[in-house]
Amino acid sequence: MRLEPTERISHWESFSHPGFEQQMTGIDPWDHPQRARQRLLELFPIDVGSVPVSDAPLERFSDSQLTFVEDDGARSVRWGAGRTWHWDWGKHFKTIEDVLSYDPMAHLDQRNTGVVAEYDYRLDVDHLAAVLQRELDTQRAATGQRTLVTGSFYDTIFMWPLLTFGWELFLELGALYEGEMRRLLGQFAERSRKAFQAFARTDVEVVISHDDICYAAGPVFRPEWLRRMIYPYYEEFWGYLHDAGKKVVFISDGNVDQVAEDVFACGADGIRSEPYTDWAALTKRHPDKILAGDGDNRVLATADRAAIFEMVRGMAARGRGCPGYFFSIGNHLPWNLPAEGIRYYFEASEALGRRQ
Repeated sequence: MRLEPTERISHWESFSHPGFEQQMTGIDPWDHPQRARQRLLELFPIDVGSVPVSDAPLERFSDSQLTFVEDDGARSVRWGAGRTWHWDWGKHFKTIEDVLSYDPMAHLDQRNTGVVAEYDYRLDVDHLAAVLQRELDTQRAATGQRTLVTGSFYDTIFMWPLLTFGWELFLELGALYEGEMRRLLGQFAERSRKAFQAFARTDVEVVISHDDICYAAGPVFRPEWLRRMIYPYYEEFWGYLHDAGKKVVFISDGNVDQVAEDVFACGADGIRSEPYTDWAALTKRHPDKILAGDGDNRVLATADRAAIFEMVRGMAARGRGCPGYFFSIGNHLPWNLPAEGIRYYFEASEALGRRQ
């Protein structure tokens, strides 16, 4: 994270594969999710990751249980040892008129709202910083020295109207009502501004700033629109963290090729994204940045040793000249990957990952 060359290329991985955890550790992650993950991080060279803060048993699913339907008809699908949410963002908004009449400043208490960054933004910065510090300390207690614990804020700015209004109304608002979108973003920004100022007062070293401004084909809105509407907030928010000596890594789904230069210009120290991105070009242009997400779980899904070895060979070649490069499966390690594919990935990174 400090761009100091390490002996080996580091790993930044996201696991949601209880079967692999049990096979590797001998600990049942349904009965002991925390202990299983702790042991996994002791066995594998993962430098940035996470550990469940509770070791309470989880509801157990069979591998044949892929979807879930609640009594009220809400649907979800399996996600590791848990399940996704039912996709109902914007359920309280039926028309664009509902959206245009919304006042984010009248809804600063976002606890239990389902918008991910569920904090009470009525708190002053010092009190919110205390909340964030407690969360960091709890995560560190669970993780120990096994991996770096970062801060993370999911709703940097783009996510607020997306999660509040739902995709369709959000896109209509952004395309046809730019003035109202500008007003709403300015009001949503009061929540994020307070959060980033609060993170600046914690002892965290690296903060993940998340906004899904891209999907597989590229940016959701044109780059010119993002420059007018979104990026000024990035520059402001990340400035609070830099002034406090902290690093900022931006995370977005999809292909970030068309937004990377702007994101770096706003002050991001790095980007983590998905394998749709041209990582070869990005590492060549920005060997001085933190970069993660090059690896593709679709290759691991083949369990083809030669294909996985070649993927890692390319990753290692890019990473050797980029001290902030991480081995990372950008589309994550889901529960239905073959365990042997994951093992081959780590074996190949062990064989190829030395910088010299």
